Amino acid sequence: MNPNIKKGLTIATVLGLVVFVSWMYFQFFFVFGEGVKAGELNYFVHKGYIFKTYEGKMIQTGFRSQTTGTIQSYEFPFSVQDKTVADSLMRCSGKEVELHYKEYLGTLPWRGVNKYVVDKIVSVKE
Repeated sequence: MNPNIKKGLTIATVLGLVVFVSWMYFQFFFVFGEGVKAGELNYFVHKGYIFKTYEGKMIQTGFRSQTTGTIQSYEFPFSVQDKTVADSLMRCSGKEVELHYKEYLGTLPWRGVNKYVVDKIVSVKE
């Protein structure tokens, strides 16, 4: 094989591998955003066929629309990786909670089905 072709294939392979690893990192491990959301914890469950993950949904209080006069609420679906945080949330159903979360661009089956991953409970109101 021609040495120039062999060198070109090696460079292309290494470059392709670097691009693929970079994409994987930014898609699944790079924290795109983080913040705190507050609302009423609607439900929190431990479920899954192969990977058992902790999943929850929080209802955020809405606002009254100027034009229609209706109140709108928002749902915040999230996953939890830390078992300690999950055990605490299991006892908070129906309570007002403030949750700190990290947002990822993609999901991993062992991390949960949502791109929002709660990593700590900021506060719980009775």
